[in-house]
Amino acid sequence: MKVLVVGGGAREHALVWKLAAEPEVSRVICAPGNPGIARHADCRPVDAGDVDQLLTLAEDERIDLTVIGPELPLSLGLANRMVAAGRAVFGPTSEAAALETSKIFAKEFCARHGIPTARFQVCDTAEAALAIVASGDLGWPLVVKADGLAAGKGVVIAPDRASAEAAVRDAMVDHRVGEAGARLVLEECLQGEELSFFVLADGHCAMPLLSAQDHKRAFDHDEGPNTGGMGAFAPSPRVTPDLHQRLMRTIVEPVLDGMADEGRPFCGFLYVGLMLTADGPQVIEFNVRLGDPEAQVMLPMIDEPLLPLLAAAVTRQLRRTGLRIRREPHVGVVVAAGGYPGSYRTGDAIHGLPDAEALEGVLVFHAGTKMRGGRLVTAGGRVLTVVGRGENYRQAIAHAYAGVDRIRFDGMHVRRDIGQKALK
Repeated sequence: MKVLVVGGGAREHALVWKLAAEPEVSRVICAPGNPGIARHADCRPVDAGDVDQLLTLAEDERIDLTVIGPELPLSLGLANRMVAAGRAVFGPTSEAAALETSKIFAKEFCARHGIPTARFQVCDTAEAALAIVASGDLGWPLVVKADGLAAGKGVVIAPDRASAEAAVRDAMVDHRVGEAGARLVLEECLQGEELSFFVLADGHCAMPLLSAQDHKRAFDHDEGPNTGGMGAFAPSPRVTPDLHQRLMRTIVEPVLDGMADEGRPFCGFLYVGLMLTADGPQVIEFNVRLGDPEAQVMLPMIDEPLLPLLAAAVTRQLRRTGLRIRREPHVGVVVAAGGYPGSYRTGDAIHGLPDAEALEGVLVFHAGTKMRGGRLVTAGGRVLTVVGRGENYRQAIAHAYAGVDRIRFDGMHVRRDIGQKALK
C-alpha cells in the first residue's frame, strides 16, 4: 500500500518511521515532512493546512491510505474532503475533531454524557469572564482556556485573581491567541497527577494503545511557562489494570457512544488528557490525534505492524482488544531552541546527531529542522526528540540523556528531569 502521512513534526517522523518499516507498506509520502522524515519517505512541499493540495497529491499519487498527523488539517476538514472524494483516510472529521478544536464543545459534551471533568463556566465576553473571576466561585488556581486551537498557548493556570484577569484580557481584549480566544472556558484547577491515555477508534469500537506522561512546563520541576511538551515517558506506572478498565468504562466508551449518538462518529487516535484526583480520574482535555512528544515514545513500543490496525479502523472493522507492546519503557526528551516557548532563534547548525543516533537504545526524531547549504539547522522551537529505551525507567532515562548529550547547537535547551516521576 502507498501511504500519505500529513505533517512535518516529530510525531509525524515517528509515524513515518514506524510505517515505512512495515511489510505491507510499499511507499510512504509525507507532506511537508522534514529532513529526518526524508530518510524514510518521499517528502513533498505541501503545507499541512492546504486541504486542496493535499487532496490533489493523494489523487495524483494514487494513495491507498492518508494518515493525518496534526490537528490543523483535521480542524480544516481534510478527512471530510478525502471521504467525499472516495479516498481512505485515517483521522476524524471536522465535526468529530470538535473534541479538540473547541474546548467549549468538549466541556459541554462531558457534561451532557456524564463524563467526569472539572467544574467550569463558559464565557462569551470579557465582562462575563471577569465577573466569574471576581466571584472566586471556581477557586484558585483558576484555569483559563481559549476555546479554539492556539498552538499549545491557549491555557493559563492563574494562581490568583490578578493573573486570571490578565489572562482574560490577553485572550479577549488584546487577542493574543487570535480568534481562538474569542470565547473562554474558566474551570477549577484539578489536583493530582496528570497522564495521557490513548486509544485507536473506528467510530464505535476502541482499541487501547498506551498510557504516557507528558512534561508541559519549560523548566525542571514543572516550572516556567506551558509548552507543547518538553518530554514524555511511556507507559505510565500509574495505570494499573483496574485503572485501565475504569478509564475505558467511564470515559472512553461514553465518549465514543456519545459522539456516535450525536452524529459525529469518531474514527482516529483519541488522546484523553487526565488528572488522577482524590475523587478518581477526570478529563482535562481531549486531543483527536497522537500527542507530541507522546507519539515518539509510544510508537516504538508497538510491537506489531500499525498499518493493519489503521486500515481496520477506517473500514469500521476494529474488533481486537489486545495489542503487542514492548515491555521496555521509553523516555523522550525534547531538545528545544533557547527561549522556547517564547521568541527563539532559528538557523543554528546542529552538531553531533550521528553520534547520538549510533548509541544503543536511542532514537532521534526531527521536528524543527531543515537543510541549509548542505547543513542541518534549527527551524523551530522544538527541534528534536531524543528517545531512550531500557529494561527499566532508570536505564531508559540514562539512554535518552546519553543521546541528548551528544547533540549541540547554540542556545540549545532541555529539561533534565524528564522521566523522574516514573521513578517515584
